[in-house]
Amino acid sequence: MATKRDYYEVLGVDKKATKEEIKKAYRKLAKKFHPDLNKDDPETAEEKFKEVSEAYEVLADEEKRKMYDAYGHAGIENSFGANGFNWNDFTHYRDISDIFGGMDDIFGGGGSIFDMFFGGSGRRGRRTGPVRGADLRYDIEISLETADQGLERIISVPRNVQCDKCYGTGAAEGTSPQNCQTCGGSGQVKNVQRRGYSQFISINACPSCRGQGQIIEKPCQKCNGAGKYKKTGKISIKIPPGSDTGTRLRLAGEGEAGSRGGPAGDLYIIIHVTHHPDFARDGRHLYTNTTISYPEAALGAEVEIQTLTGKASMKIPPGTQPGTILRLRGKGVNSLGGGGRGDLHVKVNVEVPKKMSKDEKRLLKELDRLKKKINK
Repeated sequence: MATKRDYYEVLGVDKKATKEEIKKAYRKLAKKFHPDLNKDDPETAEEKFKEVSEAYEVLADEEKRKMYDAYGHAGIENSFGANGFNWNDFTHYRDISDIFGGMDDIFGGGGSIFDMFFGGSGRRGRRTGPVRGADLRYDIEISLETADQGLERIISVPRNVQCDKCYGTGAAEGTSPQNCQTCGGSGQVKNVQRRGYSQFISINACPSCRGQGQIIEKPCQKCNGAGKYKKTGKISIKIPPGSDTGTRLRLAGEGEAGSRGGPAGDLYIIIHVTHHPDFARDGRHLYTNTTISYPEAALGAEVEIQTLTGKASMKIPPGTQPGTILRLRGKGVNSLGGGGRGDLHVKVNVEVPKKMSKDEKRLLKELDRLKKKINK
């Protein structure tokens, strides 16, 4: 299995590149590698075009980029399907539509980059083919304890679903959409103007069918011809143990319904872990503080520490200094995807009493005297 290249390397940008710099780099490479502009080796060009598009899909998205920067390719595995990135995962086609939208003559007429890659019916297909539904996002807030243990929950998601009366066609029972006679079913009309020796071509959405390529003469009464309607659905989700803020779960086909027989989009669950008053988190490791007395620090002791799952005993070595960090193995957070628990790092603070009894003062003075005697 070939190793994937670093996304920043693919786009030729620095890891500190701004969104605009990343977009500029992608537009340049998208135009360079488009197969119709590389007639000598279209297959290689198509692979390159897909590679730069996958890199841009991740780096142009704030959440995906954050996960990629933290965990590399493993951090964005859930963003795509089981077989990895495909064109249905690409959500930034508008960022390059202007550099290809007016190139119909190069594409041979009637086809475009969007027919070829972004949900159309083929390189020379019409633009009236199936359209994939939009992806949806659902943000969920959980506690650190819940993130550690995982969670199963039923959530309510309002979304457009396919009409069960017309089965997504938008046409009344017994009828079907008809090809638009104005545009011949392409959804576009081309206007050609000549000025001297120059020819200007403009392509616009067909005014008769509004770019759909089809006309519904008798709309479905349930969905009013839309082919879908709004409905709140109950969806079961499983948040895996070890999840952290920014963890993204992808539920394929649980997004908005597609159009003209197209597949539904996906639902992305974005996890946010709330602040914990006692623990700080870094990946699978936890950090906390404990305070001990001066005698415990000097003589050593065994103290009780609050962990995420209960109490644990921790040994304080004799001579422990303020600020010392001790580690309790396996008392951190579950690792996302398995691999065991992390550790709990405990910073030791030594309490200096503000008020002391006469006996305490006498004993400390005696201790100070003995130390000075020993050090002479």
